[in-house]
Amino acid sequence: MSDVRLVPAVIDIVYEEITGEVDRFEREFNEIGETDEDSIGQWIKHAKVRGETDESDYMMLNLMAELYRKLEKIEQILAKGGVQRVPLSSNASIESIGLEHLKLSSESFEIGKHYYGRIEMATFPKREIAFFFEALDTSLAKITKIHVRDRQEWGYYMTARERAMIRQMKGLE
Repeated sequence: MSDVRLVPAVIDIVYEEITGEVDRFEREFNEIGETDEDSIGQWIKHAKVRGETDESDYMMLNLMAELYRKLEKIEQILAKGGVQRVPLSSNASIESIGLEHLKLSSESFEIGKHYYGRIEMATFPKREIAFFFEALDTSLAKITKIHVRDRQEWGYYMTARERAMIRQMKGLE
């Protein structure tokens, strides 16, 4: 475990040990992963493939798409009372992250147990990420299953935290 590289990152996590009913976690995991495949996201991907976005500012197009998603979310909250997620039994603070690891600020895991968790990444746009992980010790876990795009976002976030830490050590912040 000494080869695990971690950088400080304060993120809240909700999680639960997997004890049999993995289907409910898998269903939610897939549902959260499919939010990338919403109608506006698909439309933008198809337009990009057809070359229809060459004349437009891609950053502005993504910003408009994100506004559209927020409006859809508000509409859903008003119509249905919001998104229903699987209630998870535990919550904690993550103190540091690695490319495939997370470390809690408290000793809450049981070694060798498998868990399902959700976090909200502090990025733009804010993203909810679901993943499965295994406890390596009482506070350190290895991510075992995560969607490809979420893995990329996790890596980008870790790199940004690492850069901020380096700038802080150099006294630039």
